[in-house]
Amino acid sequence: MSEAVDVVVVGMGPGGEAVAAQLAEAGLSVVGIESRLVGGECPYYGCVPSKMMVRAADALAEARRVPALAGATEVRPDFTPVAKRIREEATTDWDDQVAVERFTATGGRFVRGRAKITGPGRVAVEGQEFTAAKAIVLNTGTDPAIPPVEGLAGTPFWTNREALQAEQAPGSLIVLGGGAIGLELAQAFARFGSTVDVVELADHLLPAEEPEAAEVVTGVFTAEGIGVHTGVGAQAVRHDGEAFTVTLPDRELRAERLLVATGRRTDLAGLGLDSIGLDTEGRFLEPDGHMRVADGVYAIGDMTGKGAFTHMSMYQAGIAVRSILGQDGKSAEYHAVPRVTFTDPEVGAVGLTEREARERDIPVRTAVAELPSSARGWIHKAGNEGLIKLVEDAELGFLVGATAVGPAGGEILSGLAVAVHAQLPVERLRQMIFAYPTFHRAIEDALGKLG
Repeated sequence: MSEAVDVVVVGMGPGGEAVAAQLAEAGLSVVGIESRLVGGECPYYGCVPSKMMVRAADALAEARRVPALAGATEVRPDFTPVAKRIREEATTDWDDQVAVERFTATGGRFVRGRAKITGPGRVAVEGQEFTAAKAIVLNTGTDPAIPPVEGLAGTPFWTNREALQAEQAPGSLIVLGGGAIGLELAQAFARFGSTVDVVELADHLLPAEEPEAAEVVTGVFTAEGIGVHTGVGAQAVRHDGEAFTVTLPDRELRAERLLVATGRRTDLAGLGLDSIGLDTEGRFLEPDGHMRVADGVYAIGDMTGKGAFTHMSMYQAGIAVRSILGQDGKSAEYHAVPRVTFTDPEVGAVGLTEREARERDIPVRTAVAELPSSARGWIHKAGNEGLIKLVEDAELGFLVGATAVGPAGGEILSGLAVAVHAQLPVERLRQMIFAYPTFHRAIEDALGKLG
């Protein structure tokens, strides 16, 4: 017999956990279902442990810059402290008991297992069935996408999950994929002493970002001894029990470990969406402005295709909660989505790239200011690579996109994100007072070049 509840949340990633907890605290009867770890990818295999690794690797890089600025250093990398920190502080050895208890303390009920929608308002899991009177909320996230490369299947390759459980940096590493995940881990392992090659099918690294940003990152990677191979794809993979060989069109690469970071995929087919009339053949679900994908069914997070970011999932969670509780609130807006790649230099971006703006037939005006040419960049010296790029709708006179690359690119982005989100007139931005000498003052230089 089906058990009646108010809300069933399927998938307890950051957004799902937030929805379930807030609705339970509001007095609704809520069942949260998760087949893996409560909290999702971010705290266990993504944002948090990877940034711990990046932080440690950046400390090594900064120590190596001392001779250019302040004397002499001897750097001996040791991966053990960061592996210990990831295991003990970030993931509790990949145990989610604390997260489960955090949710149940709100009054919610937790069920471990794979859920399936069996009809309107009905969800089955582990021999139980629940009928949701108010809503079903879907937040099942994504998994690493594994490309159909000859010989890859069955080899002991890494995804981000295995890489972040590593207890030692490998002697050598090949990374398939030059997006954010691949580049962050590639640079971090390289700074801990791994010999690293990155292979990216697109013409430049970070293919979703501005080519100028990719050029800066490529230059830094090359200077740090990381092999960068763009415009080529892996044709075959072999593993002989000791190492991987990756065949490219013009060469073979060999390394102890292979990291596959070629994107993410959803698994809609197993959710039983056809039982409520939803298409399971697409890559993503398409929610309306209040996150509804069907009557009484909401979808948030990676599975909506609006950006595989924790901040996106949390943003959508807030909208879904207000809708379920019948509260007023604005519908979702996606014109100013911020994103940061935590390489060194960081690559922060918001809104549209120049290419995306032109594809939308926006009359574009752009400007680029080089960070090393700014006062703060010149003062900073070692490790000052970066730039500011602005993308303006020349007809309407406000920014539709911006990129900040530099030692604090993600932090510089905050002001640019406000400008894009609020559609502030460029002329008004030019009237601002920019503190001297700061990295963000380079925004003023870029504004001056917009014409």
